[in-house]
Amino acid sequence: MAIDEKHYRARITKRADFAPDLWMIRIDPGAEFAFAPGQYATLGVEKDARRLERPYSIVSSPYEREIEFFFELVPHGQTTPPLYDLQPGDEVLMRKVPKGRFTLDTSQPARKNHLMLSTVTGVAPFVSYVRTLFADWKKGKFAGDHNLFLLNGASRPWEFGYREELERFSQQAPWFTYVPTVSRPWEDASWKGEVGRVDDLIRKYADHWGCTAATSIAYLCGHPEMIEHGKGILKRLGFEKENFKEEVYWVPAKAAGA
Repeated sequence: MAIDEKHYRARITKRADFAPDLWMIRIDPGAEFAFAPGQYATLGVEKDARRLERPYSIVSSPYEREIEFFFELVPHGQTTPPLYDLQPGDEVLMRKVPKGRFTLDTSQPARKNHLMLSTVTGVAPFVSYVRTLFADWKKGKFAGDHNLFLLNGASRPWEFGYREELERFSQQAPWFTYVPTVSRPWEDASWKGEVGRVDDLIRKYADHWGCTAATSIAYLCGHPEMIEHGKGILKRLGFEKENFKEEVYWVPAKAAGA
């Protein structure tokens, strides 16, 4: 149901908590919400007679009726604490128009390798890419002639909200490769995967996957330090402005308005 000309009063249909400070919700906007994979929606809550709004990357594919989001709680932030309190059946404001240019770039014929680097909730737009391409591939609308490589970092294994889903896609789709990595493996003795920060592993996997400046576009999403370091590493490999797309998430608590 529309609340005004700019907003929908959307209803939360599902919630899943991955860790004490990480969770996802799905919402029904109640009307059409057309977006491209990689774009974001602006969500709002009303608290103490104020309307608090913030943009969040969309996890879901445009083929899905409901809109999905992946959040990290910023304890002293303005928007995530009241969002954290919401449960299925509750309402949230959502602006009617999606925004953002962090979309999959298939316009450069020579660059068919897509190197995707993310930290924690920064994986959201990449899940949207893969869900959409997988559906297109199954329908014969995507030939599999672009390769997606995702390096997804977190401090601890339980911070990967979408690891199982992405691993399934990786097993089924020859054009998609997924590598999760944790920087604090000693906190989970059962972790047998890659270790280290994303920026520690960029050079290793860029070389392994053949992601050069001539063949690739790099997408960096998540913590601003990872993005800064990642771009520096890739620039030393010859990547230039036309090779990059970025979406900075101000994860540290010092970030205003989170």
